[in-house]
Amino acid sequence: MADTVKPLSVIIIGCGRVAVKHLKAISKLKGLRLAAVVDTNSDSAKRLLASVKGFANTPVYSDYHEAIDTVKPDITSVTVPSGLHYQIASYAMEHGSNLLLEKPMTMSASEAKDIYNLARKTNCKIAMGHIYRYFPIVGLIRDDIAKGVYGKVTHGNINVRWGHDEAYYGSAAWRGTWKSDGGALMNQTIHAIDLLVWLMGSEPVSAEAMISQRLRNIEAEDLGMAILRLENGALASIEGTTATFPSKHMADFTVFCEKGMITMGIDSNKPHIKIFSLDENGKTHKLNGKYIRRQLKEGGLFSYKCALNPHMGIYNDLYNSIVNNTQPIADAYAGYSSVDTMMGIYKSAKENCQVSLPLTEDFSTVDMTGYFQS
Repeated sequence: MADTVKPLSVIIIGCGRVAVKHLKAISKLKGLRLAAVVDTNSDSAKRLLASVKGFANTPVYSDYHEAIDTVKPDITSVTVPSGLHYQIASYAMEHGSNLLLEKPMTMSASEAKDIYNLARKTNCKIAMGHIYRYFPIVGLIRDDIAKGVYGKVTHGNINVRWGHDEAYYGSAAWRGTWKSDGGALMNQTIHAIDLLVWLMGSEPVSAEAMISQRLRNIEAEDLGMAILRLENGALASIEGTTATFPSKHMADFTVFCEKGMITMGIDSNKPHIKIFSLDENGKTHKLNGKYIRRQLKEGGLFSYKCALNPHMGIYNDLYNSIVNNTQPIADAYAGYSSVDTMMGIYKSAKENCQVSLPLTEDFSTVDMTGYFQS
């Protein structure tokens, strides 16, 4: 990120736990300036600003309309419960602000499409909080798969085992509800679904799924599994759950190709990756070193710092997209497509059938209300 005479102004709406990552990222990037924070709970706002040095005197607002109207920010960062994303994102873009929008974009397919269309109409940039796209090496691998370096993509899978206990769900009334949060697939797994589909380089055309409640006392699912069929014929399998050990968070991704296999993930905050290729003589080669050198050459050490806080990569990417009028790596379409896919998964579970994608009729998490009581 280059220095500018006038850094881009940022306001953060929602001062919960994820907002700390935003604040730390902003503190490291010279092209950004925190102009305000917004929360209906002033104590939450004060705790957020006290968590990182240098922000104690930042203005605090309780109403996002007033903050946007007064500050007129270049970037509005939305970190509130997911059920509030639509109204805040719409207002911000209608008033000329670009967005950093946490996942999921919205809680319904129609609202996600509206946000996507509004971004196109207003020419506002949206960078989604799909953090996995911003990990080192991931973009290079995606480009090589798209170029056919590894031949035909056959299938892929993700396993997101992001355990949360009752204390987590009890910390806020909206957690685990159909209206404001969704379950393990919607909240903890959607950006992993986004990454898998993005890596495999083809759009989903159908979904089949099952969801269950095993351990957590919540309204939505704590376990879900799904199969996606992609337009290119490849299949993608998905497991997402919060009914595992809270002390052992892990997410694994694997893409299988005709001439290669890529596996990556996070296990207890430690990233791992293995990249293999198959030559014409049937010999297997490990390519980790090759990609590490390429990433250092193209992105420098900054790209590896983003592994510790991917929001640095998201903010840097959004800054560059605004200055250069390009699209962010995880853009408005990524947000819409991932929500549409997720709604297809839920619809499939509810109706116990295969569902075609993209959806032709609206579906929302609210449509799942009472699913586990039926």
